[in-house]
Amino acid sequence: MGQVQRPGRRTVLGAAALGAGAAALGGTAAAAERGGGRGRGNRLPAPAVIAHRGASGYRPEHTMGAYELALAMGADVIEQDVVPTRDGHLVCRHENDITGTTDVADHPEFAGRRTTKTVDGTRLTGWFTEDFTLAELKTLRATERIPGTRPHNTLYDGRWTVPSLTEVLAWADRAGRERGRPVWLHIETKHPSYFRKLGLGLEEPLARLLRRYGRHRAGSPTFLQSFEPGSMRRMSELVDTPRVVLLSSASSRPWDFTESGDPRTVADLVTPAGLRWISRFAQGIGPTLDLVIPRDAGGRLGEPTSLVRDAHARGLVLHPYTLRNENRFLPADFRRGTDPDAYGDAFGALRTYFATGIDGIFTDHPDTALLAAGDFRRD
Repeated sequence: MGQVQRPGRRTVLGAAALGAGAAALGGTAAAAERGGGRGRGNRLPAPAVIAHRGASGYRPEHTMGAYELALAMGADVIEQDVVPTRDGHLVCRHENDITGTTDVADHPEFAGRRTTKTVDGTRLTGWFTEDFTLAELKTLRATERIPGTRPHNTLYDGRWTVPSLTEVLAWADRAGRERGRPVWLHIETKHPSYFRKLGLGLEEPLARLLRRYGRHRAGSPTFLQSFEPGSMRRMSELVDTPRVVLLSSASSRPWDFTESGDPRTVADLVTPAGLRWISRFAQGIGPTLDLVIPRDAGGRLGEPTSLVRDAHARGLVLHPYTLRNENRFLPADFRRGTDPDAYGDAFGALRTYFATGIDGIFTDHPDTALLAAGDFRRD
């Protein structure tokens, strides 16, 4: 792995680049000016630890159990992915295909709902949220998505239902009052073009819920995110909640670009011109970690790209994804032993990514990332 040159603290925390715009994101720049300690009130520390689908390394993802554990661990932000039900409610699932994350296959009354669909160009066979009412979904129980990798999580199979976003927002409000400080959320619109074609657009009902719970303002303890830039542009017309454009591999194209004939790829969006375009309607980007530090042919980390510097120069925060503790997900230089499901040197990987100056990181294991972030801030 190439030597990562550690920047100064103001650069690391993005203070110089973010300026006044960070106030809308909970005062990240102000936190940096104070030395980047744990956030207070409506402010986030930097780097912030974002619980990816909750504490999904320890509980089935997108369950109240995963969200509650993430909060108990001290995660700075907790992520929800939202998809719609047939009757227009938003529920928290990483995908609308619930075959692998619920016990729907064990319900004979829903056997006839199994079908084949094409979602964003991918053909899938299973059960889908848009074919169920919220009441029907509530008869199902959540299960672990990757039981082979995380068999310990299967202990909790069947313990929780599929949460609606309304439930999560109400819980966050209650927990915030009990803690005396807000619970930060990171809400992703999943497959927005696909659902809009079905008459189940995500943005309008999401905006209504944000307004209902007072999370529609620029200073709200909430981020919105999507892999489709058009979804964030649409949200910018509905609410002032901070918005993040998610970015996959450099060669990929956002699905709304594919449908509209826009030839740009993610490689175009991470150029200074592309980042300038994103900054017109969003306050941050969520790149895959490989866009921050590429891996070589052997899976080892190379030299950091200029993405952090270029994004900060345009006032954008960076929340890359996803750091997991298991060997199979880590760069090759941080794997330990031969068991792909054993933990590797996640602390070393986190330290390396934090040194690039990112403002936060998505992780399935928030307790590990919190320890690493604390070490980093003290250095």
